[in-house]
Amino acid sequence: MKIKIILFCLVSIFLLQFPIYADPALGTLSGYVKDKATGETLIGASIHIKGTKFGTITNKSGFFSLTNVPPNEYTFEISYLGYDKLEKKIKVHLGENIRINFELNSSSVRGNEIIVSAEKEVEKRQISISKVDIPVQELKSIKIGGEADVFRTLQYLPGVLTSSQISSGLYIRGGSPDQNLILLDGSPVYNPTHLFGFFSTFNTDAVKDVELIKGGFNAEFGGRLSSVLEITQKDGNRNNVDGNAAIGLISSRFSLEGPIGKGSWFISARRSYLDLIEKIIPQDPQSPLPSFSFYDVNAKLTQNITEDDILTLSGFLTHDAFDYGSQGIVFGLNVGNQLAALKLTHIFNPQLFGYLNASFTRYASGFSGDEQDYIVSYGNSIQDITLKGDVEWFATDKLTAKFGFQSTKRNFTIEQNFSGTTDTTSAATDAAYTKINVDDWNHALYSQMNYQIDDLTSLQAGIRADYWNLKKQTTLDPRLAIRYQLFDNVAVKFAWGIYHQNLRLMTNQNFSFFDTWLPSDSTVPISKSNHYILSFESEPEPGYNLNVDLYYKTLNGISELNTTALNGKTVSDIFYIGNGYSYGAEIFIQKKVGQLTGWVGYAYGYIISQFPELNYGKEFHPKYDRRHDFKVVLNYEINQTWSITSSFLFQSGQPYTGATSRVRIGLDGENYGSNKTINSDLYGLRLPPSNQLNLTINYNFKSFNLPSVLSLDIYNVYNHRDIWFRYYKTTDDITTVQDVKLLPIIPSISYEIKF
Repeated sequence: MKIKIILFCLVSIFLLQFPIYADPALGTLSGYVKDKATGETLIGASIHIKGTKFGTITNKSGFFSLTNVPPNEYTFEISYLGYDKLEKKIKVHLGENIRINFELNSSSVRGNEIIVSAEKEVEKRQISISKVDIPVQELKSIKIGGEADVFRTLQYLPGVLTSSQISSGLYIRGGSPDQNLILLDGSPVYNPTHLFGFFSTFNTDAVKDVELIKGGFNAEFGGRLSSVLEITQKDGNRNNVDGNAAIGLISSRFSLEGPIGKGSWFISARRSYLDLIEKIIPQDPQSPLPSFSFYDVNAKLTQNITEDDILTLSGFLTHDAFDYGSQGIVFGLNVGNQLAALKLTHIFNPQLFGYLNASFTRYASGFSGDEQDYIVSYGNSIQDITLKGDVEWFATDKLTAKFGFQSTKRNFTIEQNFSGTTDTTSAATDAAYTKINVDDWNHALYSQMNYQIDDLTSLQAGIRADYWNLKKQTTLDPRLAIRYQLFDNVAVKFAWGIYHQNLRLMTNQNFSFFDTWLPSDSTVPISKSNHYILSFESEPEPGYNLNVDLYYKTLNGISELNTTALNGKTVSDIFYIGNGYSYGAEIFIQKKVGQLTGWVGYAYGYIISQFPELNYGKEFHPKYDRRHDFKVVLNYEINQTWSITSSFLFQSGQPYTGATSRVRIGLDGENYGSNKTINSDLYGLRLPPSNQLNLTINYNFKSFNLPSVLSLDIYNVYNHRDIWFRYYKTTDDITTVQDVKLLPIIPSISYEIKF
């Protein structure tokens, strides 16, 4: 361990051996870019000095810093998607540090004018690999049951797969959902899904920015093998109180925001009402309908303590409940997320920007049942307390660096009681009652830098060291990316990195209510992945971005649930441990401006797994392997009153395990025993291809003299019902294949009003 820590320090020192000091004779310009009407900071806004190569973009806090600016009078161009371009003349004096905030006016129409100079210059230094930014207006345009959903939109990106069309779990480039690092305002979230996985728990009304990195992410992020999803919540309107309310087929939502002190507040809530409908409709006492409900709440409070310090308190709360009772049988399911975070943002000087974030996250799920006073229950939770600090250094116009630490305590609990009684004192000696409580610490340090070597070449390098307390093991994750400007509008990029993960998720791919997180104990290795990515980026026409990614990823020490385990005492009793790899190519064309926006994506990929205990030790393609993945999302603004959004996908069918024959198992005699199928190769067959078209039509008008939207969305327009899963019916003399199909066409209407 000491050797690895020493190596980490040596590499960190090496990353700083570049000409990093800003010239004191030159000027520095720093500040925030904000929405003029609300005071909300804008993430990824462009700041560019007209007629020069000086340019940058705002970070996750909306802050920017331009260093080494020669003395002169300049015209600064500030632009952001959906806002009018701002030009401002500023005179920079010798050695002057200028602090200024730029405010942009929201544009009523998506303009065709595109400012790309700043993005091009900063991209030469930052090197974005496999990163996709989805505009919030695109997120809100794709609806199902009147609800827009973050995960639903992300599923229409190439290389992002699901276990089915009613699942919100993301399988990215061969990785399972537990291998995705999901961050809300920089704090981790576990299992953010509603309605048996049909929706995510993220209300789009509360979302300001969504960024997905599908691979090759830098040293700032760790603890996961596959991808990073960063979601930033709204801060709230600093100038006026306003709100939004909507009624849909499945749920209704409400949000409100406004100024307070030297800052703002924001709160939003969403609740389903299927349980309320169930209470008022007539029911058969012998076969009543189950009761299901969910809600989620987002809240944020932001205060400017000083000119250089911003304090943010954010919260996130979700809950799902499913209850059923009939003829002496009662059971219930409960799932929930809780998150609270306190974040301090501090500007040390125009070139040094820092964060300190303390967060508490808890995910819990449970089941309870009562049959004729025979009581059973199962519950599990993961609790995460994290302290994280980061410092961004805008060293020069050619180099930026970032350093940070993270310390996390996780608590894992599992409690199962199949004793038939709630008296756990007497049941504690019985094997039918089990309670597990495990603590694990993870400490991490990271260092990374971005250096523009010349006008054509730039380098991004970083290293991360993690110490896993339960394993008493230190892992070292180097990361490297190189960018070369091949032609004026074509850049080629390469990224490589090592990633480790000690968390494992015990789950069923079709049903996620009992998802259980476990750490890697002494009986299993920490999972490890290597990413190799070659990317080509181009702008064939103004307003169009074309990306082609080739990737290869290894996966070592990954898990597959052992469904035959009856009473596991160690992690190796619960999971099979094996290896895998994935490779493929992705093409992504995106248009963000104009009346017609959206994207077209295609992915061709292979996912291969190998476990000694499965499929006779032979390689196999897991369930979420799909060879071809074609997706289209288009949003057309006909005029200021009407708009239409369509989403289409076509995918290769999922693998499934077939059967070769059946046998009768039981005692002698023809009236005893049961039929059992003999499986063929694991996931050796494929279902028919999946395809689906969804449509949303929006009508903008005024009701009660307030801006309103009436939306008609049609899920599965041409009523093609994909197969969810396939099984074999063996109760008859002849075995038959039975298909369980997914949802048919579902039209719905929603109404939204802004006030």
